[in-house]
Amino acid sequence: MILDDIVEATRQRVESLKQKESLESVKARALEIVRNEKRKEVTFYSQLRKPGLHMICEVKKASPSKGVITSEFDYMAIAKEYEEIGASCISVLTEPAFFQGDNAYLAEIKQEVSIPVLRKDFIIEEYQIYEAKTLHADCILLITAILNQEQLEEYITLSETLHMNALVEAHDEEEIRRALKAGATIIGVNNRNLRDFTVNIETSIDLRKQVPKEVVFIAESGIKTAKDILRLYQNDVNGVLIGETFMRSSGKGKVIADLTSLL
Repeated sequence: MILDDIVEATRQRVESLKQKESLESVKARALEIVRNEKRKEVTFYSQLRKPGLHMICEVKKASPSKGVITSEFDYMAIAKEYEEIGASCISVLTEPAFFQGDNAYLAEIKQEVSIPVLRKDFIIEEYQIYEAKTLHADCILLITAILNQEQLEEYITLSETLHMNALVEAHDEEEIRRALKAGATIIGVNNRNLRDFTVNIETSIDLRKQVPKEVVFIAESGIKTAKDILRLYQNDVNGVLIGETFMRSSGKGKVIADLTSLL
């Protein structure tokens, strides 16, 4: 399964990173940032708790299922445009092997935009969470399918200690249960089936019923039309994470206007 391949590549990447900078060193840098920064008035969580349905727009060059999505990849211009057209948050892919992401994309974007930014990667070790803080991420992605319960709980707590939120991704009812047990305050449901890569937004609608209203609920993958957006909004979804639809468009403002035209 592709997820297993990504996790293995990530494991090798983290081991390589440790050879260049130890866990103790990256941890010290992260904690120094925490000591010196002011608590953020607007966090990833607080932004998505505001009324309405929020757009998390993604900076993504490629994916395992689609290959290279766009050859015109001016990530800074894309991020700035997202902020200008009303995105609530930005998601930045940093996984290099399968998504052609880079840590530098996130670090540089954070210097230029004022809205919260999610580090979207495949976190399997605490090293990556400290690393995310050194990149000044506002939120990290934790994928329930690749973490055991102890890791899930520890990593949510660690992210909060470092003044970051955690978006905990689930795919089914059992993973929702695990996310809630671990204390997730933001849950993202990926509508893409990890086994066959089919997509169905009804997955989010069905699983929303299992999540308390005070937990921010995000729908991910396969959201393409105004009818999709309306249906999710009518079922108490707080936000949607959209990547490919925006990345393939040269007029991203029109995409947002079209998607929200029925709200």
